[in-house]
Amino acid sequence: MGENNNPFQSDQKTRETATLGGGCFWCLDPIFASLKGIEQVESGYTGGKIPNPTYQQVCHGTTGHAEVVQLTFNPKIISFKEILEIFFAIHNPTTLNRQGADTGTQYRSAIFYHTDEQKKISEEVFKEINSARIWTAPLVTEITPLTTFYRAEDYHQEYFKNNPAQPYCLAVISPKMAKFSKHYLSKLKT
Repeated sequence: MGENNNPFQSDQKTRETATLGGGCFWCLDPIFASLKGIEQVESGYTGGKIPNPTYQQVCHGTTGHAEVVQLTFNPKIISFKEILEIFFAIHNPTTLNRQGADTGTQYRSAIFYHTDEQKKISEEVFKEINSARIWTAPLVTEITPLTTFYRAEDYHQEYFKNNPAQPYCLAVISPKMAKFSKHYLSKLKT
């Protein structure tokens, strides 16, 4: 009697969501969008005090929000742990409220977990990366529960893809994408 005969019901989830802050969301979006198993990337804001913040409000650094990407992914293709390992490799998780020239709490390194399992994995990966001394300084990445995710304005979505000749894209994102692609070739979508 306990048998599952429904061919459409799966015993494993085929979609999960992750929300990560690692500096400017324009830099994170194209990297995660290029990975096998990532089905959707949305740029947005979370971790702040006011509802429905605008980009201008977040940029002033007074709302408490971080610029983040929210990923929808297939855990059968890419695990949350793999996503975190890539996350820790593509930004500097040792600089408090800063990524390169971008400074302010909106650029903090953060994992906004959705489930207790994500919290556990985040803490384990954090500890592994810190113990391996991959970075010369200790990690400052915050691990905190996701509150509300606010989707950023439309012009921020797929910013690099839609604005490859923009100076910031040419100077910052293009070199980052080239370096990332070289190191993670086997994980990239074709």
